[in-house]
Amino acid sequence: MNAQVSRPRRNVPKRRRVSAAFQLIEVMVYIAMLWVLLAVAYVAFDRALWRSEALRRSADDITRALRAGERWRADVRAATGPIRVERTEDGERLWIPGPRGLIAYERMTNALVRREAGASPALLLTRVRASAMSAEPRDRVTVWRWELELQPPTKRPVSVRPLFTFLAVPERSASP
Repeated sequence: MNAQVSRPRRNVPKRRRVSAAFQLIEVMVYIAMLWVLLAVAYVAFDRALWRSEALRRSADDITRALRAGERWRADVRAATGPIRVERTEDGERLWIPGPRGLIAYERMTNALVRREAGASPALLLTRVRASAMSAEPRDRVTVWRWELELQPPTKRPVSVRPLFTFLAVPERSASP
């Protein structure tokens, strides 16, 4: 059995020991720089992910609002009698006489509901901040205007307000 006791190397030149210390410090600096770079990359990724989700939510809101607006325009165009607006506690209610009975668009607290005669109410939009439907008499027709504003999808400031305007003219003479 050959047992040797390891002894510290005293014969290593001082220059080599200093060089190894500097290499160790260099490695530690590189690791710290890597951590800083990773932290910056994570923050950038998190912001990009949040903005992507906000864009998706906004696109979904726009799609829902456009579908509701097209549905409203189709109902106004198909009106068989005079359309009327009724003010309520929560907002307003628009009554449209249609071929299958009365249709009502009603703004409730932060929502818009469409009620058709003989059918259950259908929720058209949620997160509605403001909704106003009004008649605008013009030369020979009455144009119905719907101003719709949705609440932004987040509480952070947004660059574009979700505000929509829909116009429709009844095909028959359905004046207010």
